[in-house]
Amino acid sequence: MRFNYKIFLADIIGFVLLYFLLLAVSPLSAPQPYIKYAGILGLYAACVMVFCALSGRYTKRLKFLKFRYSTIQYVSASAISYLLVLMLCIYAFQGYSLAVVSTYAIICVCAVIVIQTGYFAYYYASDPEVVQEVAPREPKQVLYAATEADEKTKEAALRRIKLHCSGKAYDYIVGNLPVTSTNTRVISCKNPGIAENLQEYRYDMIIDVFQLNNVRGINKLFSTVNRKLPDNGIFVGCFTPKSHIKKRILEKYPKGINWIVYSFFYFYRRVIPKLFITKRLYYDLTKGRNRILSISEVFGRLYYCGFEVIGEKRIEHRQFFIARRIKNPPAKMKRRYGPIISLNRIGKNGKFFKVYKMRTMYPYSEFLQEYIYKKNNLQEGGKFRHDIRVNTLGRFMRRYWIDELPMIANLLKGDMKLVGVRPLSKQYFNLYSPELQRKRVKYKPGLLPPFYADMPKTLDEIQASEMRYLDMCEEKGVFRTDCVYFGRILKSILFKHAHSN
Repeated sequence: MRFNYKIFLADIIGFVLLYFLLLAVSPLSAPQPYIKYAGILGLYAACVMVFCALSGRYTKRLKFLKFRYSTIQYVSASAISYLLVLMLCIYAFQGYSLAVVSTYAIICVCAVIVIQTGYFAYYYASDPEVVQEVAPREPKQVLYAATEADEKTKEAALRRIKLHCSGKAYDYIVGNLPVTSTNTRVISCKNPGIAENLQEYRYDMIIDVFQLNNVRGINKLFSTVNRKLPDNGIFVGCFTPKSHIKKRILEKYPKGINWIVYSFFYFYRRVIPKLFITKRLYYDLTKGRNRILSISEVFGRLYYCGFEVIGEKRIEHRQFFIARRIKNPPAKMKRRYGPIISLNRIGKNGKFFKVYKMRTMYPYSEFLQEYIYKKNNLQEGGKFRHDIRVNTLGRFMRRYWIDELPMIANLLKGDMKLVGVRPLSKQYFNLYSPELQRKRVKYKPGLLPPFYADMPKTLDEIQASEMRYLDMCEEKGVFRTDCVYFGRILKSILFKHAHSN
């Protein structure tokens, strides 16, 4: 518990700046408004800071601050202070404009909310949130050899499947999975606590027929099942994907109206639960039921929790997956998601650094790169073909470079320069030739890669484009090369309509 002078000074500076800004634009007739309102508005600011101090705002380190608590804390202090100052203006210190006092209180609260939103968005992006692996366990095999289950156990398993899966889904599970084996357990987990009751290593296959859309605590469920399974154990589950819900809404309503309805539905069911600003309120209201889940998010959660997807099947409106346990689940069950994301990229001298970008992918997509690479080929421009990780808004932002605007922070920090090779992940970097890898790490990556000057289509063409740029850097110098390529890139964007992909 130490006094946090950074937050304290930030509040003082904010009150002073907003004071001068408000009085500068307010149409006041008083001859000296800055002197007249200094006392009453200064009293309001002092009261806010006193109440904030009493509630502990200035005795917490920045990394321990929580957006929801910090915002409620400040708004409460502001509301109490405003009521006190308002009563003084009415009964004791008359002659002040209540509109000015009220406006000052409102803009102070709004400014703090906006600043805190931006801070937490940056903090959640810059916080590495390393996946904390737990200590490896000893090799574990299933406890007993598999045999045919007795009739009572069979009936119970088939009845549970039929209760949650009908028609083709029922036929698929019964016809393709060993549901009558003594080493297979069929469950319907409405919450992770049900999986906790399973005996460890008793079953080498666990089938959950309850839809994940109505489960609150998906990561905990996956991690619990992971711990119960032996090595290479199989987990089968299902959910209704976002694509089906979208199709259903668009077909239900008339054209034009259907997109409006879907936009509101998507914002309420998909965006609000993922924003740190509204996430807690959403789950308090809905209890986590009827969530919209993308295939990318569910599969990403599986990989995050120690599984790999070895099979998938769309049956009517449900998406089934078959996942194999490959490692222990992480110690950290939850991850934070804001509008900005930081990504590990290889920079000069082969050192990793954080690249800041706008989030264009579904949550947990960062754990699916190897899965997407194995499943899909690269398209023109060196990106993955049919990348399910990118959402609709993300495709728009990528097309017009909006997602790359936060990389200006990397430019200011000195991690990158204006023109240079594209900063690559380890996965992409390993696809390049050894010679190009050696040349790449000699220079800082850039915001504007030579890709936009040459517009290559294949991975080989991309490597050739970057090799020409790097050879020119060695022959004519970095500054001269960057100036030449900046002109080429500008010409390509303006006249050839080059865009990001």
